[in-house]
Amino acid sequence: MNKRKICVVVTARPSYSRIKSALSAIQEHPGLELQLVIAGSALLDRYGNAVDFIEKDGFPIAAKVFMVLEGENPTTMAKTTGLGVMELTNVLYNLKPDAVVTIADRFETIATSIAAAYQNIPLVHIQGGEVTGSIDEKVRHANTKLADLHLVATEDARERVIKLGEAKDKVINTGCPSIDLAKQITEEPGLNFDPIEKYGGVGKSLDWKNGYLVAMQHPVTTEYKQAKQHITESLKAVKELDIPTFWFWPNVDAGSDGTSNGIRTFRELEQPENIHFFKNMEPVDFLRLLKGSKALIGNSSVGLRECAYLGVPVVNIGNRQHRRNRAENVIDVGYDKEEIIRATRQTMKQEHFPSSDLYGNGDSGVKIAEILATAELSFSKTITY
Repeated sequence: MNKRKICVVVTARPSYSRIKSALSAIQEHPGLELQLVIAGSALLDRYGNAVDFIEKDGFPIAAKVFMVLEGENPTTMAKTTGLGVMELTNVLYNLKPDAVVTIADRFETIATSIAAAYQNIPLVHIQGGEVTGSIDEKVRHANTKLADLHLVATEDARERVIKLGEAKDKVINTGCPSIDLAKQITEEPGLNFDPIEKYGGVGKSLDWKNGYLVAMQHPVTTEYKQAKQHITESLKAVKELDIPTFWFWPNVDAGSDGTSNGIRTFRELEQPENIHFFKNMEPVDFLRLLKGSKALIGNSSVGLRECAYLGVPVVNIGNRQHRRNRAENVIDVGYDKEEIIRATRQTMKQEHFPSSDLYGNGDSGVKIAEILATAELSFSKTITY
């Protein structure tokens, strides 16, 4: 029996954690062959070089696509996407997959969708149908309309994709694969490694064993000119809270240069004693770090997904996750130091929230692999190369 060749394109650090369990399940499935393509900021050191963790985890890489242009503004986002279309088109032409998988809503994922759809290769979209702020929601829905099979993470998302005109039998709620990783560490007693000792980073040594915060804040592409101002308010709040904090570098979006500049400026001028900065961390270690924390501060979707399952309190800042489904662990605040401080102190009073299965219950990867092995994968009547 010929195995179905499934090409998965990972373009950024968060996309890997979103798909890792599905990659393992595809790799282990007797009817599937994994073709893994790493592209975009997942290849860049300044954004954590996620490719190092991918290779360490034992996934063979079929191709690497360097496509990110300097600038971190809307123009370079558009040019990066255009370059991605050109490069990924060649990769898919050479790999000749039976289906291509694109993940979620990062701006560069539309390049994967165009490269596959325009070559009549069936496209599978993971995590379609959700709503958020900024350009991401438009990209997510554009991916949906280019895709042929939709593996969504919530019932609300499934209903929205069907309302977009997609056939009901092509829209399946598998849950989010990132919850699979969260499930792995739910029974662990606590943080079993020293983050600074294992991952280095920049900043002071922290006495974190009596409690700590995690911070991860990305720029909002539609507010990119305010990125430095936004991150500075959050940094001031965390410094004033005076709780040991592990802070992670932003994604490569329009405004990330302002966010990064804001972090560096604050770090040099204020020299915060309670903050240590990291570029990246292995996905499971990052979840262990979150599980043991007093709260997550920022605007990452991990606060609404994995933290909901783990019951971790979250202070969600600004508009980046606007209208996305959330559980009771999330408090929404604006870009204001005092508001962030009040919300953090409030949410820390409840050490952990009940676990929520809003985004799945930990078996998404296996479901996705089985669907990819058995579903009718067709772009049209024939697939041509």
